[in-house]
Amino acid sequence: MKITDHTKEQVDALQELLQKTYDAEAGYKQVMTKAEKEPLKNWLQEKAARRSQFANELDLHIRKFNSEPVAKGTTLGNVHRTWIDVKSAMSFNTDEAILEECVRGEEATISEYKEQISNVNFNPEVRSLLESQKEMVAADLRTVKSLENIVS
Repeated sequence: MKITDHTKEQVDALQELLQKTYDAEAGYKQVMTKAEKEPLKNWLQEKAARRSQFANELDLHIRKFNSEPVAKGTTLGNVHRTWIDVKSAMSFNTDEAILEECVRGEEATISEYKEQISNVNFNPEVRSLLESQKEMVAADLRTVKSLENIVS
């Protein structure tokens, strides 16, 4: 497949989403080790696994465009995970602090998906995948907000 400007635009957007998906997966794995309650640890593990699945799907579509997927997340993601370490170390209710960061992260993810979907003319297959992933994140956000009410 020849790399056209339209293809490059799609690949660049998918690469951005892939990097942020790696960040989210690493973040969930990190906070999973800090969570106090076992049900929360299990939920966080499921979210990390889902982000791994998202990454695999994005990787596949980038490769369909004959492009090489990025291999890791962003520097900003690393900084955010460091902030979570500091915040959870100083928090009296670690699970509540974790859930607050999950809400913040999921809201940012949904915003990123919306921006990419509205600004890039993706082919129908990719658009459908991104809409589906965005909806799963939105469902996770609704869940994490209800969990936040339980632990606070």
